Amino acid sequence: MLTLQKFFLISLILFIPQLSLAESWKIDPVHTAVEFKTRHLMISWVKGTFTGVQGTVVFDEAKPDKSSLSVQIATASVDTRNKKRDDHLRSADFFDVATYPVMTFVAKDFVVANGEPTQINGELTLHGKTRAVTLELDEFSPAMADPRGNIRRGASASATINRKDFGLTWNKALEAGGVVVGDEVRINLEVELIKE
Repeated sequence: MLTLQKFFLISLILFIPQLSLAESWKIDPVHTAVEFKTRHLMISWVKGTFTGVQGTVVFDEAKPDKSSLSVQIATASVDTRNKKRDDHLRSADFFDVATYPVMTFVAKDFVVANGEPTQINGELTLHGKTRAVTLELDEFSPAMADPRGNIRRGASASATINRKDFGLTWNKALEAGGVVVGDEVRINLEVELIKE
C-alpha cells in the first residue's frame, strides 16, 4: 500500500531532474566594455564606448535557451576621447541624453548549439525606439573563481544596427559626395559577469 510519505518521496525523486539549474549573474562594469564604431566622412571608422553599464543574466546550464538577460546603459556615459564630439553625441542631434538617459537591451530568446548559447535575440530600446537586435556570441567562457572567491565568467558578442532605425538621423552632406556620419553602427561587447 502506498503511504502518503512514500508518495511524497516518489514525487520528489521524479521532480528533481526538472529542477532548474538557473544561476543569477550581474555585469561587472569595471571589467566590461560596450564599444561601437561608425564611418566618419565615409573614409574611416570612429570608435567610442559607453562606461555606464549595468545588468543581470540568469543562465541555466541545463536549459540555456530558457536564460534571460537585461542590460541598462547610461547614454551620457558615451566616450569617444573627444569632448566636443561627445557633447554633440549627448545633444538632441543624437542621443538626446536629457530626454533619453538610458538605453536598454532585453533578451527574448537564446539560440543554443551544442549546449552553449550562440545568439541572443532581443529588443534594444534607444532614443525612444525599440527594435529587434541579434547579438552574435563569439565566446562564452566557463566559470572561474577570482582571488577573492567570487565566481566569474565572460562573454564576447557583436551586433550591427542602423542608427536611423532608432531615430538618430542627424547628418551633413559633403561637397564631394557622401555624408559626415555613416548609418551603420557596429557594436562589440566584452562582458564579465559575477555570480550573485
